[in-house]
Amino acid sequence: MAKRVFDLFWSILGLAVLSPLLVMVALLVKWEDGGPVFFRQVRIGRDGRPFRIWKFRTMVVDAERQGRAITVGLDVRITKIGRHLRNTKLDEIPQLLNVLFGDMSLVGPRPEVPRYVELYSESQRAILGLRPGITDLASIKYRNESELLAEAEDPDETYVQTILPDKIRLNLAYASRAGVWSDFLVILATLGLFPPARIHIGQA
Repeated sequence: MAKRVFDLFWSILGLAVLSPLLVMVALLVKWEDGGPVFFRQVRIGRDGRPFRIWKFRTMVVDAERQGRAITVGLDVRITKIGRHLRNTKLDEIPQLLNVLFGDMSLVGPRPEVPRYVELYSESQRAILGLRPGITDLASIKYRNESELLAEAEDPDETYVQTILPDKIRLNLAYASRAGVWSDFLVILATLGLFPPARIHIGQA
């Protein structure tokens, strides 16, 4: 209950305070190529329920049909405005709507697309018991994920066999002991205002 109240308070406040920025970004995305402002992709949420995530569109229209489900290095599908949005994480702000609607939490494991969830082992499926989030310790650790994948011989295999299992491990370990205070510190760490290594995971 405390976590949901925390999520509701900060998502409503965030949407209100950031509304001028959201409008400005929306106009820039629309101005660049005239395509849709938002990217709505199906992700798998808590208890395996699918939902559509809200993000500012950072790739060309129909990018999903033109390449991988993951982004690798200097992906040619990324627009000029989209690259700036990705670098600053501004493309993620619309997910405050997902938090408001209850699909996501501010802090929790990043929701995956169905094709990757289908590959989960029995033990990894425990992650589906958690409400997905906008950020988490795994997101901070793999902030430069696309660059790491660009160096891999097979980016898809590296993601499925190495990065994804590590993300799940980190999130299950965090969720087993995390509380509202540690969630707040993860948000600060995501914004670069607190060192992730100093986050003490305790009950709140």
